[in-house]
Amino acid sequence: MTEQNTTDAAPAEGRDLVAEPVPESAPEPVAVTAPESAPESAPEPVAVTAPESAPESVPAAPKDRRKLFAALRWTAAVLVFAAVGAGTAYGVVQPERTKIPGLSTLPDGRWTYPQLAKPELPAGAPLPGAADNPDGTHYAALSGLLLPAPEGSRPDDVVKADKDGKVEPDAFLEEYAPDDRPKLKQGFEYEGLRQITGRSWTMPDGTRTRVYLLRFHSSSFVDAFSGCSLNTRLTGADSLSVDLSWTKAKTGQSGGADFAGPGTPGSSEISLYEEAKPFGDEQVRLGCLQMGDVQAVVVQSRKGGLPVIPFHQTVILQSQLLS
Repeated sequence: MTEQNTTDAAPAEGRDLVAEPVPESAPEPVAVTAPESAPESAPEPVAVTAPESAPESVPAAPKDRRKLFAALRWTAAVLVFAAVGAGTAYGVVQPERTKIPGLSTLPDGRWTYPQLAKPELPAGAPLPGAADNPDGTHYAALSGLLLPAPEGSRPDDVVKADKDGKVEPDAFLEEYAPDDRPKLKQGFEYEGLRQITGRSWTMPDGTRTRVYLLRFHSSSFVDAFSGCSLNTRLTGADSLSVDLSWTKAKTGQSGGADFAGPGTPGSSEISLYEEAKPFGDEQVRLGCLQMGDVQAVVVQSRKGGLPVIPFHQTVILQSQLLS
C-alpha cells in the first residue's frame, strides 16, 4: 500500500515537472485577464467617481449660499441708501429755502408774476423798437400788452373795465382828484386819445394795484399828457412829493432794489412818486411810463404804508411788455 501511494505521488510530481509547457499556456489568461485588467478597472470607480466627485459636490452648496447672502446684503444696502437719498432730496426740495440751514434766502418782497408773453403782431407790422418804426407805434392789441395779475392776488372792481379790458375816460379819471378831472378830460379831446385799457387786483397784504394803458395817435400826444405831473393830484393822496426814480432805488435811498435788465425804461421815460409822510389812512404811489404811442399809469395804495419793491417791479414788468 505504501509503495503504491508513493508511486502514485511520484508520477504526480513528475507530471508537474515534466509538463512545463502547460505553465506557458496557463499563465496567459492570468497575465492578460487578472493581473492587467484588474488594476486598470478597479481604480476607475474609486479614483474617478468617489474621490473626485464627492469633494467637489459637498462644498458647492456653502459657496453658493455665501454668494447669495452677499448679493442679498448688497441689494439691501443699495435699497437703504436709495431710500435715504430720496428722503434727503425730498427734504431739501420741499421746504422753503429760508428754513434750510446754509441755503437761507430771505425774500425781498417781489411778487410772483406769470411768464410774460407778448401778443402776436399783425402780418408785416414792426415792433415798437424796430428801426422802421421810429415813433414806437404799438400795433398789437392793447389788452394783450397789459400786465397780468401776480400769483396770490384776487381781482377787484376798482378798475371799471368791460370784458375786453376797455376803460372809459370818465372811469379812468376817477383816479384823480375831482378838481383836476375836467382839465384832464379836455386834454384827452385835444391830445389824440384813442383807447384806454386797465386791470386791477388786491394782494393778501391789502396792497391794491391799478394798471392802465392809454394809447394815443402818436408819441407827441403822449408828451402832452398831464396826468403824471406833480401838479395833478390823485384821489385820496394829499401830495406826491417823494421822487422814486431808478437812481435812488438802486442806491437804496428809498429802500428799492435794482431791477435793471432788458426793457428797463430810462429816466426820461418814467416818473415815479409816492405820498410823503405823514399820510392819511392810505399811502398812494404813482408810476408813469411812456413808450412810443402808449402811456402806462400804475397806481398803488395800502393802509399803513406801501413796500417799494413790488411797485418798482410792477412798473418794470409793464415796461418789458411795451418794449
